[in-house]
Amino acid sequence: MTASLDTPELDLSPDAPARVAVLLPRPLKGAYDYLVPAGVQLERGDLVIVPLGASQTIGCVLGPASGEAPAAKLRVVEHVFPGARLPENLLRFIDWMADYTVTPPGEVLSLVLRVPAALEPEPPVVALTRGPETPERLSPQRERVLAVADDGFARLPRHLAEEAGVTSAVVRGLEAAGALSPVELPAAPAPRAPDPDHEGVLLTKAQREAADALVARVAGGFSVSLLDGVTGAGKTETYFEMVAAALRGEGQILILLPEIALTVQFLDRFERRFGVRPQEWHSDLKPRERRRVYRWVMEGSARVIVGARSALILPYANLSLIIVDEEHEQAFKQDEGVIYHARDMAVVRAMLAEVPIVLSSATPSLETWVNATSGRYHHVRLPARHGDAGMPAVELVDLRAAPPARQEWLSPLLHLAIGETLKQREQVLLFLNRRGYAPLTLCRACGHRLGCPHCSAWLVEHRYLARLKCHHCGYDVPIPKTCPQCGAKETLAASGPGVERVAEEARAHYPGALIAVASSDMLRGPRQVQAAIEAMADGGTDILIGTQMVAKGHHFPLLTLVGVVDADIGLQGGDPRARERTFQLLHQVAGRAGRAERRGRVLIQTTRPEDPLMKALATGDRDGFLALEAEDRRVNGFPPFGRLAAILLSGREEALVMETARRLRAAAPLSLGVEVWGPAPAAMARLRGETRVRLLVQAERRVKLSDYIRTWLGLVQVPGKVRLSVDVDPVSFL
Repeated sequence: MTASLDTPELDLSPDAPARVAVLLPRPLKGAYDYLVPAGVQLERGDLVIVPLGASQTIGCVLGPASGEAPAAKLRVVEHVFPGARLPENLLRFIDWMADYTVTPPGEVLSLVLRVPAALEPEPPVVALTRGPETPERLSPQRERVLAVADDGFARLPRHLAEEAGVTSAVVRGLEAAGALSPVELPAAPAPRAPDPDHEGVLLTKAQREAADALVARVAGGFSVSLLDGVTGAGKTETYFEMVAAALRGEGQILILLPEIALTVQFLDRFERRFGVRPQEWHSDLKPRERRRVYRWVMEGSARVIVGARSALILPYANLSLIIVDEEHEQAFKQDEGVIYHARDMAVVRAMLAEVPIVLSSATPSLETWVNATSGRYHHVRLPARHGDAGMPAVELVDLRAAPPARQEWLSPLLHLAIGETLKQREQVLLFLNRRGYAPLTLCRACGHRLGCPHCSAWLVEHRYLARLKCHHCGYDVPIPKTCPQCGAKETLAASGPGVERVAEEARAHYPGALIAVASSDMLRGPRQVQAAIEAMADGGTDILIGTQMVAKGHHFPLLTLVGVVDADIGLQGGDPRARERTFQLLHQVAGRAGRAERRGRVLIQTTRPEDPLMKALATGDRDGFLALEAEDRRVNGFPPFGRLAAILLSGREEALVMETARRLRAAAPLSLGVEVWGPAPAAMARLRGETRVRLLVQAERRVKLSDYIRTWLGLVQVPGKVRLSVDVDPVSFL
């Protein structure tokens, strides 16, 4: 039996039927009914363990059961997690998100309950100290262990073994002999709250006015504000004042960042302002850290949480403020499992929790910009850089008039600027949003292009590793000596540049310069990213060559020249958001130049200097560019003036996928204001060995698109060998 997620309240008085509806973290259509054990009192939001088939699963109590099944057919709630309860606004958010994304609510719940170990009290940590016994015969290994333990400090067994240079078996033997005694360490204390009155930076007049406008909304319930400031304007320090005001209350603050790479520098800035670091939430956390942070969030003792998009769905006990930094970033889009945009869902979560939210960016998404300029969002501006820093001078380099030398990728004008910059002992950033050495390897003899056997993508050469890689599925092979098609030797040639190839050119031209490459292939995890950032910030790098990971959020005082190697890359293909994303990325990378006292300069290499996008970059006319894009979207009925949703079908049997797509298209209901396009091969028509076919739904703003899709999908039975996913408001068309 099932019950609706919309149950308004739970009434389990002694006279009420002792049965409840429990939502399970499974892709099921609704909640299941269970009996409540005698003497147990449950409330809406309580987390429990219930039987499901031959196993057990965690579930969330939604309310009284609505089914009519006899009690004899219902199973019993087996366990209640003490102190573990989802707040009402989170339950409503699960319901809203499931409805909007056309996802079973239990699947959304599974995102919330991703750390089940945190629902129980943390298990004790047992360490070892010197015990009362000393074995009569001691090996040299045992003597070293006891010598370390004689200082009286308690150590974890593995740490004791490491310090003594022995195996864990030696430590266990001494414990069994009574020479080492176990001692239970105290549980980790709750994190220290950030101090809102800790010494902060002195704000400029413009920053203070913007901060005051944001602070005024802290206690005013739900509102959405766009903090719109040029790169280097001090947006972070400005919204920190809003964080400080919220900390003087009792609630929790969530700050969403698009990438882990941005987290490290941000944490340092936060600590300087508030005296302690916030709690982190991202995929690189160790299991113990993840359990603790989750528990602290649920208990309310974690006051500030900084995290990636998944931090949005944590069970905050008392959420009071949400900030989405770099709100325009595509990384906020989750494109697998439950497909959602964290920025948009953050606005919804703030609405349901009745708290303010701030969206911060130097290059707002078109949707956010339209909402701000139309008055739907509060628009808070920071039009100038902090202090004496001015905006960099931006120049377009027409590659048709000033082409690079043969087999090179930097024009003579850019080389001249690099040489001048290095003579001044200043730093250079060369930006190319393409990893590896070359995006394509082909045979000069027969023209064969080396592609991935599992994806419709070319293999990318990584010369440092001497391998060819697929950047979509991870497939990689050594660079072959002969052409796999015709067998010719030494005919394989790299085509086009990646960051490694640009680095090769830079080393040839500037042999005495310190050159570093920054891309996700070269830097693994936040620590390596932090080391590269610190080297650049401290002057230990002369030329940094990087992908989009260096384009935003970083401050390099000595960086005065930014060179964009190929500004036209992002304009390829039929993605309606391609121009917007290209402008945002290039504007952000240009903003790395001249952020301190020294004036910055940006050279953008392009074959389209007459394009309005390039002209807007050169003149700094961001709003003019956005106005043109908005008008184009309005004419074509694209977001934010219309609605889009993608239906993606995939599977290993191509014929079955295509037939299912045709049947689905034929079943699409006729509806005023709705157009269905396709089926057609997806831009990435083959991925990880599966055929991918896409249908696109375009609708007017007034159409409840989720309802249309839900009705439509209910008309067709999709075979088990075909996977169907729904992407409402797609941002990528791969």
